[in-house]
Amino acid sequence: MPAVPGPAVPPCRALGAQCTSLPVLLRVAVLDEGARSGDHEATWLFGHTERITFGALWRDGNELYADAVLHVACKYLQEDGDGQARCEAHGFHGPLPLRRPEISEPRRQEADRFRIVEAGRMVTRHLPPPVRPTRELPVHAGTNPCVGAPCRTADNRRGAACCRDLQIEIMCTPKQRRLEALVRARKSPYLCKVDRESPFSLGAEMISACEFLADDGVHCALHGRRRADGRPAKPDLCSLWPEGEDTMHPGCVFARTGDGESR
Repeated sequence: MPAVPGPAVPPCRALGAQCTSLPVLLRVAVLDEGARSGDHEATWLFGHTERITFGALWRDGNELYADAVLHVACKYLQEDGDGQARCEAHGFHGPLPLRRPEISEPRRQEADRFRIVEAGRMVTRHLPPPVRPTRELPVHAGTNPCVGAPCRTADNRRGAACCRDLQIEIMCTPKQRRLEALVRARKSPYLCKVDRESPFSLGAEMISACEFLADDGVHCALHGRRRADGRPAKPDLCSLWPEGEDTMHPGCVFARTGDGESR
């Protein structure tokens, strides 16, 4: 569905919490094949905690939803220093609004324990590392083709760009004009490319790094680990390398070269 422009300026009456963050309802997954069919997609989404605080998962029919807070400021907010701020859209001026707390809920814990989604619920599971052959042949440059790639997200942060941004679906009808205006007014590129996906929701892109990234900031801490039922712990969409015609991050190793071939 084509983008439908929302109100240019949110109808705010004063500086407030909406200036620094925004509570929303996210559609997490559609359970087309049973209660566990959304586990990978939900685990992937709930991993991106850098600028998103997730609430509890809940189910309505065959869909999973979650309340969330998007910690992205409004583009009209200007901090003047000394704890003061002003709104460039309405001219409000006063103390910088208090920020909603960014509640920490680590996805990686000690002793190979991880917070993942199973049957529509967040659970803590012990996921041992994969067993490596005792006489394994060395693999040149490792098994991750993204190591050393100069890819970057829209804020010019380099490395593992596809693990640092994501697409979200925000539940918002056309009648929720204030909410839509607040979503569209978030600071780019941290929340941008807002489109009306359906009569019930908006699609948007966010920069919010995945907490399953290993300490080197490139490898995935879930890679090779398996759930108790044998399924991979790593979200399946993270294991599908992009096709050559897909939109790529600048510097992606899979981007097409000058001769039209993918790397």
